[in-house]
Amino acid sequence: MKIKIIADSTCDLSKDLLEKYDISLVPLYISMGNKMFKDGVEVTPDDIYDYVSKTGNLAKTAAPNIDDYIKVFRHWNQLGYQIMCFCISKDCSSSYQNACVAANEFDDIYVVDTRNLSTGEGLVVLYGADMIKEGYSAEEVQSACNEAATRVEASFVVDSIDFLHKGGRCSALAAFGANLLKLKPGIDVVDGKMKPSKKYRGNIDKVILDYVNDRLAGRDDIIKNRIFITHTGCKTEVVERVKEKINKIAPDFKEVIETRAGCTVTTHCGPNTLGVLFIRKGKL
Repeated sequence: MKIKIIADSTCDLSKDLLEKYDISLVPLYISMGNKMFKDGVEVTPDDIYDYVSKTGNLAKTAAPNIDDYIKVFRHWNQLGYQIMCFCISKDCSSSYQNACVAANEFDDIYVVDTRNLSTGEGLVVLYGADMIKEGYSAEEVQSACNEAATRVEASFVVDSIDFLHKGGRCSALAAFGANLLKLKPGIDVVDGKMKPSKKYRGNIDKVILDYVNDRLAGRDDIIKNRIFITHTGCKTEVVERVKEKINKIAPDFKEVIETRAGCTVTTHCGPNTLGVLFIRKGKL
């Protein structure tokens, strides 16, 4: 039976990747004021920046509801497909729970909690897509992706913690101190949750290169098939320097893929956020 891949919009995969792997998205919702918009369909990250600039308020995110998933599942189910559905970590959103409830209405739907967000989720989606192309069954893909999700290394470095403060992820005192000292916090996704990591200091352009070096230098535990550079609208020259840095430290990556982060990461982390994301090797 044919297998259709569905993911929620927080996977941050580019249009080219979605087309290449025939992936359909279920959008999250973005709330700005008293209006709701579909992520990537009716609103873009730049719209969020405009809203914050004009109002001083932060946009909010909401998961696809059960009916959203039912409609998408029904469409592909009626066309004779088994369905693999990939969702943002259940600790960050109710997207996974809603997909599971919707899946109970049908046969042959397999839902994966990627335990990640952004292209951390995207890495698990593509891991599954590669297996499907190789002819694995839906049950095998689901099991393998659940395991692979535990080996995704997803992290970002943030230019300013203003968005984190507005979103309630750090105190006003911490935000004031970080801005005063020009600290740039690192954020790791650990056990499905966003957690602070190393704090950098200085100009964000230099900090980003230091962060990339910290993530990749001296590593022999990384699967070198693909690495994502995902950012919230960083300058082109900064992204190009990151690519050069990766090629210098780890020239054997088969794919170095740049993507623009979608509305979820943009809402929580703000402008000039950048991450390098990849999958570690499994235990022998």
